[in-house]
Amino acid sequence: MKRQIILAILCSVLLIACDERAREQVNEVVIYVSTDRVFSEPVLKAFESKTGIKVKAVYDTEETKSTGLANRLLAEKDNPQTDVFWSGEPVRTIVLKQRGVLTQYKSPSADGIPNVFKDPDGYWTGFSARSRIILYNTKLVRPEEAPKSIFDFTDPKWKGQAAIANPLFGSTSFHSAAIFVELGDERAEKFFRDLKANDVKIVDGNSVVRQAVETGEVKVGLTDTDDANVSIQAGKPVAVVYPDESGMGVAVMPNMVSLIKGGPNPENGKKMIDFLLSPETEKMLAQSEAVQMPLHKGVEIPANVRPIDSIKPMTLDYASAASRVEEVTRRLQGILGL
Repeated sequence: MKRQIILAILCSVLLIACDERAREQVNEVVIYVSTDRVFSEPVLKAFESKTGIKVKAVYDTEETKSTGLANRLLAEKDNPQTDVFWSGEPVRTIVLKQRGVLTQYKSPSADGIPNVFKDPDGYWTGFSARSRIILYNTKLVRPEEAPKSIFDFTDPKWKGQAAIANPLFGSTSFHSAAIFVELGDERAEKFFRDLKANDVKIVDGNSVVRQAVETGEVKVGLTDTDDANVSIQAGKPVAVVYPDESGMGVAVMPNMVSLIKGGPNPENGKKMIDFLLSPETEKMLAQSEAVQMPLHKGVEIPANVRPIDSIKPMTLDYASAASRVEEVTRRLQGILGL
């Protein structure tokens, strides 16, 4: 009898432990994040603090963002390991929609976001945008001499003195695909061939472009508003130009968030998406070093960037750019010798 009582107690303890473990497993959310960890992690910690839901985050590398995570999501399609994908650029998210990796979710938090930044079918929603900018070293370049267009990078004046991030990855890949959509193949290919002929340096990421401009390794570089702000806040000798406003316009890139089809914690995934699309999150990202432009009206604009409605956008047809990105990547590998 005593042995049976002990066994019963042990079974009860094991059942309670299993029950608690099950509850712990339910009370979590897994998210893949290609936005810089220094900017995204405080947002995820705020979500944890507000909801009590444990966040398991997987971050991408600087060089391959967000290509690496997109490829991982494609590989895991039949056995999803994450609930949410937070991408720092539009193209990969739309590719994932086309490949059947995402599922529909229209968050109530998206009500204040302009429709142009939302998938009409509900597979993704944009928030907190960046734009592509030209960064120049003010010790080496006078404001009136600074490039006003990305096409100025092909001018012999900047031979060997300009840098861009590897266009096979991240926001530069989006910009490259958008250039092909905007210009057509012939003019776009000529532009990239001219870049190569002018010895434009191709480096591992936008932060490397920023550092090269800061130090004077190059005089000018093509990067993003968040990277430029890091330099400005640090008091580096740099200034910003929003390129091509008198021509084809500026490339504007919202963050995008989406729910993964068949993810392990779908309800918590929806709660995470609701939080990311809220004015609260946009305020955090605007006030951080990311200085991202809020898409909700009424959220304070960060000091070192322009309001999104003051910028002439290059293109907002993200689906068209996404449909070209893989093909454009293959073309650029040959053109640039990557």
